[in-house]
Amino acid sequence: MSLVNRALAGALPLLPKAVIRPFAAPYIAGETVAQLVAVAEELNRAGYQVAVSQLGEFVEDRDEAEAATRVYHEVLDEIERRSLDCYVHVKLTQLGLLIDRSFCRDQVRSILERAAERGGTFVRMDMEDSPQIDATLGLYDELRPRFDRFGVVIQARMRRSLEDVRQLVQVRANVRLCKGVYLEPHAIAWTEPQIIRDHYVLLLDELLGGGCHVGIATHDEWLIFQASRLIERYGLGPDDYEFQMLHGVRPRLREIVKNAGHRVRVGVPFGPEWLPYSLRRLRKNPEIARHVLRAAFSRT
Repeated sequence: MSLVNRALAGALPLLPKAVIRPFAAPYIAGETVAQLVAVAEELNRAGYQVAVSQLGEFVEDRDEAEAATRVYHEVLDEIERRSLDCYVHVKLTQLGLLIDRSFCRDQVRSILERAAERGGTFVRMDMEDSPQIDATLGLYDELRPRFDRFGVVIQARMRRSLEDVRQLVQVRANVRLCKGVYLEPHAIAWTEPQIIRDHYVLLLDELLGGGCHVGIATHDEWLIFQASRLIERYGLGPDDYEFQMLHGVRPRLREIVKNAGHRVRVGVPFGPEWLPYSLRRLRKNPEIARHVLRAAFSRT
């Protein structure tokens, strides 16, 4: 990224939320469950599956973590009531992992039990920064024997991920594979973009070859091509894997992938904590950052 683009991206957090909100809107479903449901229904009608996530992380208050769990219960109720083709993502630090592991486990188990009661909706634990990896995989191992519609995420950025994948292949886990957004120390993470891509392909080969169902999460067309080669090599059908893309990111590409006969699931975040997530998305597109800054100056 050029110095000018870095400066544009760095200026975004200084702007009022009212200026940023219109430009953030394509990336989030809104702040409420009702707004989320409306977006999920629209995507389903367009032929996409959906994965919903409530924005928020690194919670250190029990009441806040329990409130997040109650919102997920409400989401699961709506998924069943409206027959949405949709599952949910949860972040462990939003559900109290930084407070107490047992407390967090109880929150996750509560969501899994509610999902089982509400038509067996699938639940996936997101993977967060490196200090949370062992706890996340440990809770997955602990809870998975009781809940088969349960999955986890692996990040290609992490050097350890090949070992983790080989453990997950042994239980034929349902895995979402992504590059990873957390900037980690060089000692534990790959930092060169092409190495991260190559590692992604290696991990995907291990997972698909091991019989795991994989959510191939990427907006990188080179990785989509490499994934398509592996899908053909292993003779996989559309129910054996899916591509996953984020709401508002490269919608024309996701349409191309869907029209090629692949299942595509769109990740749709929602909730009042929309600003940090939206800033991350806007920083990746300097042209949008320019539009946001122009809007700010036009208001003044």
